[in-house]
Formats: sequence, C-alpha cells, structure tokens
Amino acid sequence: MMMGRAWLDWDRDGQDWPHRAASRFVDTADLRWHIQEMGPEGAPLLLLLHGAGASCHSWRHLMPPLAGAHRVVALDLPCQGFSRPRRPVDLSLTGMTRSVQALITILGLTPAAIIGHSAGAAVAVSLAAASGRQTGPLVIAINGAFRPIRGDRLFSPLAKMLFAAPVTAKIFSLAARGRWFGDNLLTATGSAIDEKGAALYRRLLTSAGHVQGTLGMMAAWDLSRFDRMLAALPLPPTLIAAKDDPMVPCGDSRHAAECTTGARLSLADRGGHLLHECRADLVSNLVTDAVAACPSSRVDAA
Repeated sequence: MMMGRAWLDWDRDGQDWPHRAASRFVDTADLRWHIQEMGPEGAPLLLLLHGAGASCHSWRHLMPPLAGAHRVVALDLPCQGFSRPRRPVDLSLTGMTRSVQALITILGLTPAAIIGHSAGAAVAVSLAAASGRQTGPLVIAINGAFRPIRGDRLFSPLAKMLFAAPVTAKIFSLAARGRWFGDNLLTATGSAIDEKGAALYRRLLTSAGHVQGTLGMMAAWDLSRFDRMLAALPLPPTLIAAKDDPMVPCGDSRHAAECTTGARLSLADRGGHLLHECRADLVSNLVTDAVAACPSSRVDAA
C-alpha cells in the first residue's frame, strides 16, 4: 500500500474540510484513522460508514441534524480519505470489518445503529452480524451494495490487475487534476450534489493512495455469501434506496429485504446513488424514525 506523499495531507488538503473542528485522528495497529464526532455524550450512538471512493465528507449534510439527539461518529474507511495505513491492510470485507471493529473497541463505542452507504452498508451488515449482540446494532443502509456487481466476472479480475500496479493509481490521480475526469464520475452517480461536495470528491481522486485503496477494496470484495450475513442480523434492517440509482440498482435493497424478516424498505423516486448528499432532509428523517422505533437505541450509547 502506498505511503508518504501519495496521501492527502490534513494540514494542506483538509484546511476547508467539512466539520474540520469535529475531526481527530486515532491510531490502531494497522491504521491512522480520521474520524469526526458530533452530538451529546451519552446519547444513542450512530456510526456512519461511507461508500467506496468517498470519505466521511459524504455525511456533511446528514451529521448536524442527526447530532441533535444522537452521538454521531463518522470515519474514513481504511486507506480512503485521510485514513492512512501504518502497515499493509486487508481490504476485503472481512478485513475491513476487523479493522473497523478494532477502532470501535479502542474508542469504547457501542453503536445503537450503524448507517452505511453503498459498500459501507455491506461493512455495516458484516459488523452487526458479527457483533454477537441480540439487541443490536440496527443496520440502516442507503443504496446498499449487497450483491455482486453486474459484469463481476470481468470487473473483479480487472480491479485486481489495476490494484497490483500502483502506477495505475498515479495515472488516475493525475487525470483527476483535470475537472472532466472527476465530473464524469460524479455524473455517473445520477445525483446532483452541491459544488463544494463535488470539489471534495475531485480532491480525493487526486490522491494516488486513496485511489489505490479504493481499487484494493473493489478487488478484494466478495459478496457471494452475503445473503447469509443478512439473515444473521440481530435486528431487522432499514433499507433506503433511490429508484433512479444507476450504480446500485434498488433491486439490491429489495432483495436484501426478502432475506431478512421484518426489514423496513423505503424507496425514493429520485436522488441517485448519492441520495444522502442531495436529499439529506429526507434521509435524515428516515434515519431518525428508524432509530426511534428501535428498542436498542434507547439503551446503547457511547
């Protein structure tokens, strides 16, 4: 995994990062994590996990309203954003789950709910299924990427090949210095996000380390047995999806609902893949209602 100047620098690249005052860095054996915290101590804890290629900035509009009645903790996933490796990191679903759990343990957190977007929702399910807690945590998934992507037989070997060649990440990051590259990727999400958010995504893409970490996550992802994990959740999940998401079909959320007894499924007519960024009010209300309806949210806190 890339080290040194391949990564974003907090003092340089993070000067205008959303909610910078809420940020801090925490070390585990494998990683130096970037996390953000908001909300009253002792309130029900919500853990936020972003999707592949993003960072905790993707929760910038959602954190403040949720932090009114909850303790909210967002993190940059391993080798993405400002979370940098201290030694080689396992970027598979199992490895990511292990890494996030190590951070949770060090911080002494007991989430009432884990909210994940896209691939982050898969990590949320994996964490909850492995928690051993019969009363939670609740999983709230936003456009959850729960099934192998279409064309996976082609894409997975391609991602492995690209990940194995670090020069690829450098080429991507150099290309991202021109707006067209990042803008085209954002257009592919089908979401009309604000210009500030778009600029932050473009900044992430200029980091060869971040790009390499994202490719590594994609290369190692295996969801072939994910249905069993869904069935093992301690509580019925809440599944939020946009019908017009061009990246993760809302059928993934419909399928997940069929795998879990009592799942709550909410479908938005529009919003695209970054639903939580362009329709934060809608998602905030759905999350708040789901947490309020969950018994564990009244007893589990940081």
